[in-house]
Amino acid sequence: MRVLRDTKPDAIVAPHMAQPGVSTTVTELPESRVRVQAEVSPEEVDRRVAHAARQLGRGMRVPGFRPGKAPAPIVIQRVGRDAVLDEAVRDSIGAWYAAAIDGARIHPVGEPDIDMQEGLPGEGSPLRFSIEIGVRPTAELGDYKGLEVARVTTEVPDADVDAELEQLRERGARLETADRPAADGDFVVMDYLGTLDGEAFPGGEGRDQMIELGSGRLVPGFEEQLVGAAAGEERTVSLSFPDDYGAEHLAGKSAEFAVTVKEIKEKNLPALDDDFAVDNGFDTIAELRGDIRSRLEAGLRVRAEAQYREAVLDAVVEKATVTVPDALVGARARELWEQMAHSLGHQGIDRATYLKIAGKSEEEIVEEAKPDAERQLRREAVLAAIVEAERIDPSDDDLLEALEGDSERSRSTPTKLLERIRSAGRIDTLSDDVSHAKALDVIVDASTPV
Repeated sequence: MRVLRDTKPDAIVAPHMAQPGVSTTVTELPESRVRVQAEVSPEEVDRRVAHAARQLGRGMRVPGFRPGKAPAPIVIQRVGRDAVLDEAVRDSIGAWYAAAIDGARIHPVGEPDIDMQEGLPGEGSPLRFSIEIGVRPTAELGDYKGLEVARVTTEVPDADVDAELEQLRERGARLETADRPAADGDFVVMDYLGTLDGEAFPGGEGRDQMIELGSGRLVPGFEEQLVGAAAGEERTVSLSFPDDYGAEHLAGKSAEFAVTVKEIKEKNLPALDDDFAVDNGFDTIAELRGDIRSRLEAGLRVRAEAQYREAVLDAVVEKATVTVPDALVGARARELWEQMAHSLGHQGIDRATYLKIAGKSEEEIVEEAKPDAERQLRREAVLAAIVEAERIDPSDDDLLEALEGDSERSRSTPTKLLERIRSAGRIDTLSDDVSHAKALDVIVDASTPV
């Protein structure tokens, strides 16, 4: 835990209760930071000490009691109150911190500095600690209604429909043996053996391998040297592996491949006629084209609406006054990196692996994230200001509606999900998200697309 800087406060907000047992006082600091003074009541401290004692007691043998069943007062007497209190604080400080932040009704940005200069409290005394942390900046709104904002067209070009049809044809293509030399786009069935300085190397041999000429999937130069080859022909393919080739024992090396061409296959695409339409579930090719156009238009409308909503918000941000300190931008940029790293972890990719693939350091990734971080903070500040200006206060019905998608994915009901969110103390976060969505609706509905 780090000792806080000695910063003169700009303003002090009246104290209030965070949750039963935790009260807070908020002091506003410069540079969009606050200091939250938190006090944990003696009753809450005693409750957590008793809980910690019971946890410690599970591994203790005390004469006169069954193993692990010694009462909390006996455990405290044997171990010492200070030791049990230290364990209780370690276990509870995270929950007390979250309760203090929630109770202070602030929106933190970045890592907190937590100060417990008073140390552990004596028996019957409260525990006090302070938190200094960056918070979402405030915005002074300019004009936020009636703005003219550009909106992209949702008309689908014929070329896009044609491209979709070609993809369908590709999926329905058949490979047939061709009695002619290989050309780009053909598939070659071959055996090959690779050598370095006349010696075969691991992974350099293959049998009955089929490759598409011109696909670019093999080492540069390999496919090009098979153009014009015929079935039964033997060729020697000479090439150099790229310096950044994945296998270090091959990177930058010159190799030769003895290739035996066994078969040439050409790709035959189905004709764009009514028979093709029937194979894809439609009576005529015109109906198939119409369906493709409708689906493309639907997707384009969704993307256009999302882009328009962002454009409206950015137009409102442009007319507002929002001061975003550099330190706050850096803190949010690091949050974005941490979120990405967490998401990558769920995909089985650790930080070191991702950084190696990206060829960047954490500091470089955080630096690159700063423009997005600043944009996010400005948008959030403006939406929060609109929520206040419009007195937006989401009802339970609004919250339930917002949870419909999550409830379906979790195989629950919106009501049960809302109850769990309330019991977990995350209702303010949900309410904030819904309020911001409603604020965005306000400015979008009041805008004029051009």
